[in-house]
Amino acid sequence: MAQESKKILIFATSYLPLVGGAEIALKSITDRIDGFDFDLITSRPSGSLSEQERIGNINIFRVGGRGALLNFIIPKTFLPFSAYFKAKELMAKNKYDLIFLLQASQVAGAVWLLKKFSHIKQPIVLNLQEGRNFKTNPLKQFFFKRIVSSADYVTAISSHLKVVAQKYGAKKKPIKIIPNGVDMKNFSQEFSYGELTELSDKLGIKPDEKVIISVSRLAPKNGIGDLIQAMGILVNNWQGLRYKLLLAGSGKLDQPFRELTHKLGIARDVVFAGDISHEELPKYLRIADVFVRPSLSEGLGNAFLEAMASGVAIVGTPVGGIPDFLIEGETGFFCEVGNPQSIAEKIKLIFDDEKLSGQIIGKAYKLVKEKYNWTAIAAEYEKLFNELTTDK
Repeated sequence: MAQESKKILIFATSYLPLVGGAEIALKSITDRIDGFDFDLITSRPSGSLSEQERIGNINIFRVGGRGALLNFIIPKTFLPFSAYFKAKELMAKNKYDLIFLLQASQVAGAVWLLKKFSHIKQPIVLNLQEGRNFKTNPLKQFFFKRIVSSADYVTAISSHLKVVAQKYGAKKKPIKIIPNGVDMKNFSQEFSYGELTELSDKLGIKPDEKVIISVSRLAPKNGIGDLIQAMGILVNNWQGLRYKLLLAGSGKLDQPFRELTHKLGIARDVVFAGDISHEELPKYLRIADVFVRPSLSEGLGNAFLEAMASGVAIVGTPVGGIPDFLIEGETGFFCEVGNPQSIAEKIKLIFDDEKLSGQIIGKAYKLVKEKYNWTAIAAEYEKLFNELTTDK
């Protein structure tokens, strides 16, 4: 007789098809774990999304959206309550062995309500992936601390987030660093010369242009404005090479950034590619020479790891979880935060020293393959889940 699978109830503020690093991480992990059934409660920000469906190994239950007026108007405000009542409904039907909370975000309020008013006994595992900096927001600090304190066990994707967890309520709790990973098969795949040429032509990139790529939301924390200004320095001051900046991503700063390129006189040298699917992204990385994201804050930086797996040299800032994998002069280069001149100099260094760049790309690829592959990471989670759900 086959052993019955253990059940885990997951809470996530958003989930696929809405794509982000945390959502991709959760699917990559659960797709590779055996012996567990996964149910997930998440928001329904659009009426076009199904209230219930299965994606990979997870049964998805969405709350809010059409049919729930208050959730539709202010979904994040009421999400903790609607998620709490959905959890109560599912718990009445199923015996869950563990609760897994993806990030200390809005839906985490539901777990706090379950613990305070329903007195749940299941161990609660909080997975920290946050890249935001809330030092200047006391209200966010207050709620973050309450969420961290309510967890029984914390996993953090970087050493930086482990320190954050300890500072905000988890000093006496078990904390384990388990990073996010990279789909090596996807990001190290080879493309034909014709495929890459076709994409370059589509984007208006000439054969003699050096391509600088950044994959990120066009939001303040990612420092893309500093990168655009660095591009202006490269184009207007170091004219030995021709450059093209390829921005993959969208966000509220899209129009201001376009206006900035015109102000700097580099509008023809910057391509706003918009959102690129995870399946198509490796091809975009493969036509690039250097990946740059001068972040102001960062939980880990999956986009860097994907670039490293694709054989692209990286430039980043020494913030958040980036120093976990970026070793100056070995796996990439650090630029200064908020300093376009520093960004431009590090990009130029990569182009000026091809031998050093080749060595860095090789070491970076080796590091990602050994430490940041999803199979090994999922095995760590499977081991943790089994330890926490085994009767002592």
